Amino acid sequence: MSKAPSKTPDSAALRQWTHTLQISTRGKGLYEFTGQIAAWLAQQEVSTGLLTVFVRHTSASLLIQENADPDVVHDLNVFFGRIAPEDNRLYRHTMEGPDDMPAHIRAALTATQLSIPVEGGRMTLGTWQGVYLFEHRAAPHRRSVALHLLGDAS
Repeated sequence: MSKAPSKTPDSAALRQWTHTLQISTRGKGLYEFTGQIAAWLAQQEVSTGLLTVFVRHTSASLLIQENADPDVVHDLNVFFGRIAPEDNRLYRHTMEGPDDMPAHIRAALTATQLSIPVEGGRMTLGTWQGVYLFEHRAAPHRRSVALHLLGDAS
C-alpha cells in the first residue's frame, strides 16, 4: 500500500539557490573545501534540502573522503598515480602534455558531481567526511565548482 503524497503548505514551498566557488590548486592532489561550502550554505535560508556540487572540468573531480588522517589523501594520490601513470607511450591523446590523458582517466573513475543532503541548514556529512576537489593535473589551476541547493526556506 502506498501513501498519497503529502501537500506542502505555501509557506514551506521549495526554493533554489546557486553559487560558484573558485578553488585554486597547486597541482595534483586533494583540496578540501568543505568549509567554503558550509559558509555559503549558512548564508542561505534553508532548513531541509539537497545540495548538488558540480566541478566544471574534465581533468579534475570531486570526492567525499576522510578528512582526519592526511595519510588517506596521500595514499589516494599514490594509488591513482599507479592506475593512470603519466606515460605517453600508453595513450593517443598526448597533445596537452603527459599528465592530461591520465587526468581524464582519473576524473572518469571518480565523480564530477556530488549530492549532499541538508538538514537543519547544514550538510549531513559524517564525522570524518570532507568534500574535496581532486586535481589531476600537475600545474596549478583555478577550478570552478557550481553549487545548486534545492530546499525549503527556514
